[in-house]
Amino acid sequence: MIHPSILRKQRIIVVLLGLLILATIVIGIGIGPASLSFERLLPTILGQGSFKEEFVLFSIRLPRIIITILAGMALALSGAILQGITRNDLADPGIIGINAGAGVAISIFFLYVPINVGSFVYMLPAVAFFGALITAMLIYLFSYQRNGGLQPVRLVLVGVGFSMALSGMMIILISSAERVKVDFIAKWLAGGIWGADWPFILALLPWLLVLVPFTLYKANRLNLLGMSEPVAIGVGVSLEKERLVLLLTAVGLAASAVSVTGGIAFVGLMAPHIAKSLVGPRNQLFLPVAILIGGWLLLFADTVGRNLIDSGIPAGTMVALIGAPYFMYLLLRK
Repeated sequence: MIHPSILRKQRIIVVLLGLLILATIVIGIGIGPASLSFERLLPTILGQGSFKEEFVLFSIRLPRIIITILAGMALALSGAILQGITRNDLADPGIIGINAGAGVAISIFFLYVPINVGSFVYMLPAVAFFGALITAMLIYLFSYQRNGGLQPVRLVLVGVGFSMALSGMMIILISSAERVKVDFIAKWLAGGIWGADWPFILALLPWLLVLVPFTLYKANRLNLLGMSEPVAIGVGVSLEKERLVLLLTAVGLAASAVSVTGGIAFVGLMAPHIAKSLVGPRNQLFLPVAILIGGWLLLFADTVGRNLIDSGIPAGTMVALIGAPYFMYLLLRK
């Protein structure tokens, strides 16, 4: 049973994070190359703005903001699942190669498959999921030992190796491609928010509407998987079945996110850790907090990055500037 005081603390933190996201949204809408003053924000939302103000808000700023929030939430939840099923605090879909696997699949699809403009947006998450799934399965197989089960430290090392190898494969793929397609993939590698339009939101949203509630439903299973294997088996958990189902869930969340935002790492590493430090390690408590923190982290990184210099800094680069030192801190501590 969860103590009422902890539940109350979690609800307060959720409300505060919601307000923080809302404040960042308002700031993100109001600043940028195309001006939209804060006092004109509400009239524009109510349909009383000029053509320019409505174009800036509804065609440029709002879709990008929604995409970054949704993608950040998906990456944070994916990281939390991976950390739970591997019992490894350093697991993250970007660090252990899942994002890179999705990137290779997207690159092959973009370079060599005839593209139908109408279905391109909606096919990307499925293509990314296929590539990420193959990568995740290979990493899992190389990290698993028959006598010792899944090896958490081995998983991170194998994942980092896969990530580097797949990144090299992407460079080979684009070395002989057309300039326009090279620019697209280079932007993807840097973690630029390239899918900043309403169709991309419609392509990403169904994955979250299905997988987020499913993960919250499986929160207690994640608690049990976080224990030692004998304890989990003793209480009746089918380890391999639950790990496989949750691994597929984590892959789906990460692949759907990076298919529209590019190769973004460290959100799935930082958000669960920050959430656990606030409300404790029980998944029922920290998963909703981690989801909100992930959404805010990516939104904040993108807002700062696109306004820091005229040409903008990709959100993935901004997150890496924060996340890489944090990863090193965790690595040294563990």
